[in-house]
Amino acid sequence: MYQFRVLSKTQYLSQVDRSHKKDFNPISVPERLLLGPGPSNSHPDVLRAIAQPPIGHLDPYYIDLMGEVQELLRYVWQTDNRLTLPMSGTGSSAMEATLANSIEEGEKVLVAINGYFGNRLADMASRYKAEVVTVEKDWGEAFSLEDIEEALLTHKPAIIAMVHAETSTGVCQPMEGIGDLCVKHDCLLVLDTVTSLGGVPLFLDKWKIDLAYSCSQKGLSCPPGLGPFTMGPRAEEKLSKRKEKVPNWYLDVSLLNQYWGSDRVYHHTAPVNMNFGIREALRLLAEEGIENAWQRHRSNAEKLWKGLESLGLNLHVAEALRLPTLTTVVIPSDVNGKAFSSHLLNKYGVEIGGGLGSLAGKVWRIGLMGYNSNSENVENLLNLFDTELPNFREKLSSAA
Repeated sequence: MYQFRVLSKTQYLSQVDRSHKKDFNPISVPERLLLGPGPSNSHPDVLRAIAQPPIGHLDPYYIDLMGEVQELLRYVWQTDNRLTLPMSGTGSSAMEATLANSIEEGEKVLVAINGYFGNRLADMASRYKAEVVTVEKDWGEAFSLEDIEEALLTHKPAIIAMVHAETSTGVCQPMEGIGDLCVKHDCLLVLDTVTSLGGVPLFLDKWKIDLAYSCSQKGLSCPPGLGPFTMGPRAEEKLSKRKEKVPNWYLDVSLLNQYWGSDRVYHHTAPVNMNFGIREALRLLAEEGIENAWQRHRSNAEKLWKGLESLGLNLHVAEALRLPTLTTVVIPSDVNGKAFSSHLLNKYGVEIGGGLGSLAGKVWRIGLMGYNSNSENVENLLNLFDTELPNFREKLSSAA
């Protein structure tokens, strides 16, 4: 028979592997002004909220706070959707949740692609064994109602997925009328609002959006870690009639609703402190008034656009389609864009982003989102472009 060997404390300790034991200083994060595509700087009140002592995820205080988060999300999204909650995970988890809960194997899913994140939607949908078809526009353009209706008539999908605010290009997709087309053609409409929630006008109910998702770290001025999600009545009905279980247990809304709904039945250990943070972020937005937040983002973006153009820089997107939260700037042909953005970060602590996909090396991406969307940040960034970019060009010229 086998017998357990009982070790003494000294014998246990002698087996400890100390090869990875290193001495590190306490964490000290450098000061950064985050004016890239996200995350943006968090509001100080939000950081204070996150630093509160954690409590149990079934504590009566926390259960009340959950309801407040849901109601505030409905306000900023302008929806009455019952199933509205923050997914425990980044925006990509909420993105995946919309597809996991709405797609059944073999269904046709149409993805409207005009940037990097449209491609991600198509990739995710294929992993849930959808028959994925696409309609595409150049990176910097938007879809017309005619484009969408033609695609719906041609493909007859069960679901169409679109990006409202394409973070890779800086395009804001006009949404008026698209939801009506989806109702007409018996198709659910999924909308990515990652870079629009809190900073760009959004009317989910008015636009007849069936599912939407976002993130915590952009327009909401909260650190990354939560993915707001909402599901309308038509999508709820489809979920209730599924033939098979949702193929992702963690993101199954029929299970999550038992926790976020009136039953408050345990599903997983919620990130309580992150929910403290998003509750405070949403409270600040409500205190400002969502329409005032939209206007603030717009006025600061227009100031940035005017200033960049006055410096002789070109913007990638036509003004009528530009996002107030994310601006794409064409990198001049005599400038190494990556080296310049590294210079701003390393010398001044200011982060701007580079391009993705087909725009890699061709544009800078400048974010003015949430707490960071203010006149002072615009002026500081324009001053850096004014004073640093000419010197940078001179260096390249002399090197040539």
